[in-house]
Amino acid sequence: MPPTEHVPPSPRDRFPGDRHEPRAGGSSVAGAQLDPADRHPRSRRFLQEVTYPHSIHPALVPGVSVEDQKVRYGIDRIVFGVAAAAILAFIAWGVADSAQVTKVTTAMLTWVMTNLGWLFNGLAIVLLLFLLGVAVSPYGRIPLGLDGEEPEFSTASWTAMLFGAGIGIGIIFFGPYEPMTYFLSPRPGSAEPGTAEAVPKAMAQAALHWGVNAWAFYALVGLAVAYASYRRGRVPLMSSIFAPLMRRTPHETAAGRAIDVLAIIATLFGTAASLGIGALQIARGVEIVTGWGEGGNTAALVIIMVLTIGTIASAVSGLAKGIRWLSNINLVLALVLAVFFFVVGPTVFLLNMIPSVFVTYLGEMPSMLSASMADGPAMQQFLSSWTTFYWAWWVSWAPFVGIFTAKISRGRTVRQFVLGVLLIPGTIIILAFTMLGGTAIWHQRDSRAIAPDGTAETLPAPQDIFFTVLDQLPGAQLVAPIVIVMLAIFFITSSDSASLVNSQLSQRGNPEPNRLVTVFWAICMAGIAVVILLIGGQSALTGLQNLVTVSALPFAVVMIGMTIALLRDFSTDPMMIRREFREQALENAVRQGVTEYGDDFKLAVEPAHGEAEQWSVGKDFESTADEYTAWYERTDEDGRPVAYDYATNEYVEGVDDTVGRPTADGRPTAQSHAP
Repeated sequence: MPPTEHVPPSPRDRFPGDRHEPRAGGSSVAGAQLDPADRHPRSRRFLQEVTYPHSIHPALVPGVSVEDQKVRYGIDRIVFGVAAAAILAFIAWGVADSAQVTKVTTAMLTWVMTNLGWLFNGLAIVLLLFLLGVAVSPYGRIPLGLDGEEPEFSTASWTAMLFGAGIGIGIIFFGPYEPMTYFLSPRPGSAEPGTAEAVPKAMAQAALHWGVNAWAFYALVGLAVAYASYRRGRVPLMSSIFAPLMRRTPHETAAGRAIDVLAIIATLFGTAASLGIGALQIARGVEIVTGWGEGGNTAALVIIMVLTIGTIASAVSGLAKGIRWLSNINLVLALVLAVFFFVVGPTVFLLNMIPSVFVTYLGEMPSMLSASMADGPAMQQFLSSWTTFYWAWWVSWAPFVGIFTAKISRGRTVRQFVLGVLLIPGTIIILAFTMLGGTAIWHQRDSRAIAPDGTAETLPAPQDIFFTVLDQLPGAQLVAPIVIVMLAIFFITSSDSASLVNSQLSQRGNPEPNRLVTVFWAICMAGIAVVILLIGGQSALTGLQNLVTVSALPFAVVMIGMTIALLRDFSTDPMMIRREFREQALENAVRQGVTEYGDDFKLAVEPAHGEAEQWSVGKDFESTADEYTAWYERTDEDGRPVAYDYATNEYVEGVDDTVGRPTADGRPTAQSHAP
């Protein structure tokens, strides 16, 4: 939220002394200054010809913030009802007949991977290129907020929060497990298993799955939500992003509600997947620390129940500040854990690995991204188990993480947002994987302490590998309990935050959603996590891959539409209109000046009439068209136009801003005019 005393400068403040009304045809920049005495009659004539919402030209609108809109929030019964019914039916099915769910979802996964795996793989490439293209283009200068609005958080705080968004259960679960797997079972054709060549390539493969391509999914949704909410004044829903492609308010249409339902379902499955594997790892950690016998999935189910109660307590109490403190504590603990591995582990080896990983990652990126399902059965198996599955997982997490990154990035420019979200957390996560995975590989090469016979088949269960690696380091007995606490905090904060986002999505974007609805989604998330463990049997990743990939497919299609909607919005942004006017004005001014005055002319601004209309800046620009003006017309909670003064950023009570329409008290409105 920007400081309350911040008032964006009015057009009068920006252009003092210029009081004449711009007309639809625009103005010209000519070789001579118009006589001031001639301005006012023309301006009075223009007042009768052209009107704009709230008396402001679309090129001068400073932006609209959703907090300043008159919005009636509440539960969207259709969105909530459809999503809730679908999730409850699935949970009931999974609990009643997990074997049948396994059979059906496995068949669906096989079909999706065989026929539509290219969609996920292509999306990982296209979104990255799209975002980088937007960042370096003129669109990169557009602010995610009002003109002149400063970022809400300092760069250091913003960086820390972006880092926190990318740190979760997965980094501990997959940190040592994934690089070790690639070291002993590399991507087909990339390297020989267990060789020196396989070491940096194994780390680079993990970096691909957690680096800039992964964060491109989050960045797209975050950018679209931030722009729609803080620049265009729309409620923070996935459907709001599609406003430029729909005639009606998106979240009131069937298509818009379908988009929001898909976002809720994707978020539930994606987050529940993390909770399921987190519970397994916590259970294994408790067994190691306490010496109890193996509890397997049963212990994990108990842990899910206990931690979900903690999530519910958090949601009901509304202790958002406490959750933030827990998140910050976990952030510090994660950094301490990485430093611990670096200091007590193979430090010199890790120092050598860091530059090697980044160079190999960049060098191998084209070949890693170009791997496809058409490269044979071995590659198809690899992609289904890893790369394509990861892209689907990030798609399912995109609504959740995207909304979070949008909230903390207000006031940043599009360029700052894109480069920051792509590079900052991705770089830190790659470093963390290098510490954890590099340590595991070093111990495997040194003493085969992880996989006894040097093959992937003898690797411990995924939830065990972290503790197996930790056991090779001094002080493991002290660190293991800390890791368990970290995992528990990750579970609660992730569940709490994702439930809050789903609650907002099902309550028309309400920034303070009903807590009971939040609790309901937390319980649903736990139920899905239980089903994942039930259908996965001894391998939780089986259930994870089945459900995440299938549930994420529809939202992957939605994300393609987001890119189109976002470009449409950017093209009509006030800053882009001013840019087009500026470029056209300079071009016209130089041509007219040289044509009429040779070397001796200066630039001036004057209306373009008669013969001068050929030099009009906006002669081909319809500034009153709905695509440029409809979005900033203020309305009340029922969608009726109301008056608003952009000079003071205040609503004008008792005045209808529609020309000639009487207000509620029967008085006619004043003629709308430009500033």
